Amino acid sequence: MSLERAKEHLKKYGLEGKIMEFAVSSATVEEAAKALGCSPGEIAKTLSFLVGEKPVLIVVAGDVKIDNSKYKVFFHQKAKMIPVEDVEKMIGHQVGGVCPFGVLEGVEVYLDQSLQKYEVVYPACGNSHSAVRLTIRELEEASCYQEWIDVCKE
Repeated sequence: MSLERAKEHLKKYGLEGKIMEFAVSSATVEEAAKALGCSPGEIAKTLSFLVGEKPVLIVVAGDVKIDNSKYKVFFHQKAKMIPVEDVEKMIGHQVGGVCPFGVLEGVEVYLDQSLQKYEVVYPACGNSHSAVRLTIRELEEASCYQEWIDVCKE
């Protein structure tokens, strides 16, 4: 269901042909990089946070981590990830397939500057056995992002 919702979303942008499905898991950065034959940094991992009571997604390069002090400067609060058991009902995708495509209404998406060093990135596509190959420009358009932010450290 989640994969279908992501596919329908990407279809609006003519990107459904770039979706890949795998026989192996792509749930983690390492698994996705292995399945795709790319570097971990090229995996665009989508992290789920609560800002107040509001769900927020931040898409970051696969080889970086959230910098808590940068996060706090931008969002004016300490980083609080959505509990694993609540991700699907708050975002619309299950852990391992969270992506910025076909998310539930009201979920804001941000793109981290760590992605800008790549021409092409591979976000998940709604489940733990999928990805989509996108240029940064395609990611910007299809993610309906709010803005580029800088909340990560190498």
